[in-house]
Amino acid sequence: MGNRLVPAILIALLALFHAQLWIGRGSIPSVREMQHRLTEQQAKNIQAQAANDQLSAEVRDLKEGLEMVEEKARTELGMVKPNEIFVQITK
Repeated sequence: MGNRLVPAILIALLALFHAQLWIGRGSIPSVREMQHRLTEQQAKNIQAQAANDQLSAEVRDLKEGLEMVEEKARTELGMVKPNEIFVQITK
């Protein structure tokens, strides 16, 4: 009886580990699914980063554009902000 018990236990453990490999958490299909989801998420992240970069460029352009408009208004039209005094020196 003792001679057959050890191989039976080893075979049962082998079957258990083999079953865990194919079904359950950490199984081969589960890992493949997670890799697929990871690839999709990385693609979404790249798209989101591109959109963020574009928005950052637009914000930067708007800020610089407003500064340029303000400078033109000051120099060409003599416009001032509220509570400012404009002094023009001619040569």
